[in-house]
Amino acid sequence: MTAGVGAAPNRGPQIGRMRTCVPSSLSLILTGRPEKNKTVSSPAISAGFRGMAADNRGVHPARRLSHVRWLAGGTGSGKSTLARALAERYDVVIYDGDRAERSYVSRCTAHEQPYLWALLQASPAQTWNSRSAQEIFESMPSLHGETFGFVVDDLLAMRPERPVVVDDFRTLPREVAPLLTWPEQAAFLLPTPQFRDRALRARFADVRRAGANWGDSDHDEALALRLGRDELWDAEVRRQAVELHLPVVAIDGSRDAHDLVDDLAARFRLGRPRFRDSGTQRS
Repeated sequence: MTAGVGAAPNRGPQIGRMRTCVPSSLSLILTGRPEKNKTVSSPAISAGFRGMAADNRGVHPARRLSHVRWLAGGTGSGKSTLARALAERYDVVIYDGDRAERSYVSRCTAHEQPYLWALLQASPAQTWNSRSAQEIFESMPSLHGETFGFVVDDLLAMRPERPVVVDDFRTLPREVAPLLTWPEQAAFLLPTPQFRDRALRARFADVRRAGANWGDSDHDEALALRLGRDELWDAEVRRQAVELHLPVVAIDGSRDAHDLVDDLAARFRLGRPRFRDSGTQRS
């Protein structure tokens, strides 16, 4: 599943409650285009985000989430490994976007998250077969801001006792920018094509893992489409980050994990580490 602001205002998590309405067709996921006259929620500010300012006696969400650091960017850039190293050395809490995404299933609706809903109705083969990388990219729920509201709801429900690092490639710069109290509270890791190619080929060398993602489609063809889609995603992240003056960190394998962790910790203002450890790279 591939996702990215669209929660209803003041609802909070709705685990176990899912509407039974479905789109009249799967044109969103199969063609990458919404049905005619279908309105997609604004990717910049969702209804959920608009409603948050009224919560907690009017405290702005940026202040309520000042303990959160955002680690986003492209797939295969090592975000998850770096997040784990930050957790071990700086005693931060990790919000794992891949795991959290499972709870979005029971919280999404066909009306508010049409791209995500359509994706949930399709098989892995339907998602990848007979489509171009551009079509797959254009149908990504995260591109249309459909899951960021869920992330914010989850973060607001957590106790702000320790810094939280959000490890989630679905986060776009334009979504997180209104929630930052300083620019380097977010970092967008973008791998070179060569680095990602090596990372994803190693990841999907496991046939069972590849099958879970791509079903019975041709896995080599699906991987090529995945790489093409991810290159388009990275270009969009880079464009937004540059426009909003948010930091982009290039990942090409020339810097070791220690150096990257130290760099991120300084950007994130995490203070002194508890200890040094060894680290490597995923996600």
